Amino acid sequence: MVDYDLEIEEAVQIISSEKAKTVLVQLPDGLKKEATLISSILKEKTGAEIIIWAESTFGACDIPDLPVDIVIQWGHTQWTTK
Repeated sequence: MVDYDLEIEEAVQIISSEKAKTVLVQLPDGLKKEATLISSILKEKTGAEIIIWAESTFGACDIPDLPVDIVIQWGHTQWTTK
């Protein structure tokens, strides 16, 4: 995987604590090449269905309207909501 700290374990904890069954993952273009690996890790550790958004993402406000339990976005700046 890339030399970034993607905080995969934090994502796993969030998915698990929310008991999410379906998770939408949005990645910036530079990380999309890691989408399969990220998806595999999240699915293996949580059992959730992981959907990778392959379209362009223009920031935290760019959330597709899909029937998922949670959205996890990786980007350049930390931003969380609860």
